[in-house]
Amino acid sequence: MEINILPSLKKTIPDFKIGVIEYFNIVVTDSPQMVKGRLQLFQENIYFDLEEKGFYDYEGLREWKTIFKKVGTDPNRYRPSVESLYRRIKKQNYIGTINSAADINNFFSLQYEVPIGIYDIDKLTGDKVEIKVGTSSDEYEAINGRNVSMNQKILSCDSQGAFGSPIVDSARSGVTTSTKNALQLIYLKPSMTSSEGLELIQSLKNMFIQIHGGTAEATVIG
Repeated sequence: MEINILPSLKKTIPDFKIGVIEYFNIVVTDSPQMVKGRLQLFQENIYFDLEEKGFYDYEGLREWKTIFKKVGTDPNRYRPSVESLYRRIKKQNYIGTINSAADINNFFSLQYEVPIGIYDIDKLTGDKVEIKVGTSSDEYEAINGRNVSMNQKILSCDSQGAFGSPIVDSARSGVTTSTKNALQLIYLKPSMTSSEGLELIQSLKNMFIQIHGGTAEATVIG
């Protein structure tokens, strides 16, 4: 699948880069106990860490708040998904298990302090995905059941329209236990070099394949 970052977004955020992993012939299930345990333990560690730190003491959360401001997103009304996870943990509203793919997504998002989206490739339309800033005509039903306007928000779209963002993903593209092929978009910190980003996504890819089988291709764009 061809993934493009539109020039208008690169002009606003020159160091914007995204990790892309495509998975093929995977098996998504309920998470194994190892994944559930690591996710829970990591959240508990973050909770205790947050007793000493503020949200923006974390480099990733701070960088993504700045990105949202630059593209015109109100960061106090719409937060990067990773910040929303940290805020839940602060309230001890820990993230429960969803499925093996979503749980791995959440674990690495928390670990690397970046938003990560994962999508069922077979639910997408066409063979091209664009990453851009949305307009008033862009919206979708999110996985939380709410209709979300994507105006002045970073989004990913296929030939049918917007299906994901660093805020919340769409219901139509969600990964389930029926998913066989998936696209993962890792919204890297702009301060990371491409080689650092590639090292991160290779680590994610290797753990994902270890749990789900199949094959994968990974790259950094931008």
